[in-house]
Order: sequence, then structure tokens, then C-alpha cells
Amino acid sequence: METSDLTLLLLFGICYDHSSMVGEGMEEGTPKPPVSLMDKIFTYKTMVWETHDSKPVSYWVLLLLSSGAMLVAFPASIILSRFYYSNGGKSEWIISWVAVAGWPLTALILIPTYFFCKTSPSPFTIKLTLSYIVLGFITAADNLMFAYAYAYLPASTASLCTSSVLAFSALFGYVLVKNKINSFTMNAIVIITAAMVIIGLDSSSDRYGNVTDSQYIFGFVWDIMGAALHGLIFALSELVFVKLLGRRSFHVVLEQQVMVSFFAFVFTTIGMIMDNDFQGMSSEARSFEGGKVSYIMVLIWGAITFQLGVLGGTAVLFLSSTVCCGVLNAGRVPITSFAAVILLKDPMSGFKILSLVITFWGFASYIYG
Repeated sequence: METSDLTLLLLFGICYDHSSMVGEGMEEGTPKPPVSLMDKIFTYKTMVWETHDSKPVSYWVLLLLSSGAMLVAFPASIILSRFYYSNGGKSEWIISWVAVAGWPLTALILIPTYFFCKTSPSPFTIKLTLSYIVLGFITAADNLMFAYAYAYLPASTASLCTSSVLAFSALFGYVLVKNKINSFTMNAIVIITAAMVIIGLDSSSDRYGNVTDSQYIFGFVWDIMGAALHGLIFALSELVFVKLLGRRSFHVVLEQQVMVSFFAFVFTTIGMIMDNDFQGMSSEARSFEGGKVSYIMVLIWGAITFQLGVLGGTAVLFLSSTVCCGVLNAGRVPITSFAAVILLKDPMSGFKILSLVITFWGFASYIYG
């Protein structure tokens, strides 16, 4: 019995075509006995091990670590951003600058690979350099949009809106990298979009008292736009791997992350200077609840978690695909939401719970497909 037949039998619950049974000791038209639960479990187990054996152990270790970085570091960075605003922080530029200020950390990981792993730096072509600059600019704009969202929305609400990255990453991945979109993907996109509509209709239940109607709407819109740019960044980053860098060695992940974060850092630093935010950091630190040390620690850990999260996302792109990144990005939504309720005392209305359940349903639909 072939694996493809078993797969069809398992997924659709149909019998083999009676014509395939001729010559195998079965009379034509005789129905195939139902497959037992143990047979199904055995088939799943066989498929899992075949998939596992198709890649080296190092691949699965890197994919596991990269996925873990996305699922832990990204929620932590959102919680820290919201903590910054709820304790006296006021600048969107500072948070967007913190998001890329940790780029030297990735450089410290990259440089030793040239000596110990016997790899060589990728040659800087005009196309590659331009792609880094464009991705850096889009990343800087994306971080600024999310900073506005964190300023006006509860962390749990912002993370729910950000789950729309799954839809945008699937769309851009299909258009730019030719990733496949099936009916389950479309179903997940529709479901998650419905969850965003529910959050929008229930805006009065989770708004902070110092946030006006226009600011809440503003934060909601910027969050969705940031999610769209995030999906575009995923697709463009994978396109760079496919067309320019290739999937030669894992060190190209570190190279891309260093260069993109560096250019994003340059663009964001220019914005900080123009907005005089470097001068305002000292006054913010003095008035910050918890004191200056708490303010500095929030910024430092924000830079670390942002960089680890983006590095994990870039690594998943290299090892898998844009759509896998979108799935993991949607998967961090419940983690962020529950952490925000516990740590930040975010309001959790019935509509928000319903939106969370619907988002998880859409996520599960995508995984199943």
C-alpha cells in the first residue's frame, strides 16, 4: 500500500478505487474494510519520521530555536513596549529606535562564524546592497507604526490585530515568492479578519482612560498597516534568500539581519535626531515610574528581545518559508494576550475572548491545511 493511498484514505476517508484491487486477491466491487485507529496512528507516525529523516538534526535544532525565539522574544518586546508607555514613556521614535538598536548583538554572533565555521562574507553586489537599504527603510517604518499602536492600544489588543500578519504574509508570499495558497489558507484569512472586526466593534471595552476615540482608531489603523508591512518584509526577505543570497549556509541569515537592522537603525536614528528625542530621554528617565534604572532596563531588554525576535523570524524564513513565519506570528497572539492580562492587567472583555478564540480557530485551520 503506497503512502499516497494511505494519505488519501486518512484525510478523506475514502476507499481505494476498486480497479486498483484487481489482481490483489480481492474481487472487483468488494468494499475496503475501514482503517482502524491504530493503523491511522501508525501512518501518522511513519509520515512524521519520514519528514524528520529528510533533514539533518541540525536543521530541526535551528528551526526549533528560531521558532522559540519568535514565540518568546516577540511577546516580551510587546509587553516591554506597553510597559514603557504605561509608566511615563511618551515617544514613538524611542520605541522604534530600541527595536533596531540591538543590531550589534547579531554582529557579535556573525563575526565568529567566519573564523570557526570557515565561512566567508557574501559579496556586496549593487542589488544586494539596495535590497538591504529598502528592507531597512521598510523595517524602520514598520517599527514606527507598531510603536504608535503600542502607545494607544492595550498589548493584548495590539497582538490580536497583529495576527493579521498571517493573511498578509500568505498574500505577499504568494505574489512574490510563489508560496502556495489553498482553501484552508483562505479560510484562515477570512476568520482572522473577522476577529479583527470584532475587536474594532468592541473598542469601548478595552480603551485606556487617557486615550481618545481618535487615538484608539489611529492606533488600530497603524497596527493593521504595520502587520501588512511585516508580511511584506517576510516575503521580501525570503525573496532575497531565494534570488540573491541563496540558502548556502546559516550565516547568511545573520548577515541579512545585521545589514537590514543596521540600515533601519540609521533611518530611525535620523528620525530621533530630527524629533529631538535623544535630548528627551534624560527627562523621561527622571519622571519614569520606577526610576531611572527601571527606564534603562526597559530599553535595554526591549532592544535585546526585539533583536532576538526578528533574528528568529529571519532564521525561520531561511529554513522554511514566509507562510511558516506568518503561522508562528499568529501563534504568538495567545501568548502575548495572556501575558498582558497577567502582567499588565489588560482588560479582557467577552468580545476580546471571542476574538482570541476565533483567531486561534483560524490559526488551527491554517495548520491543518
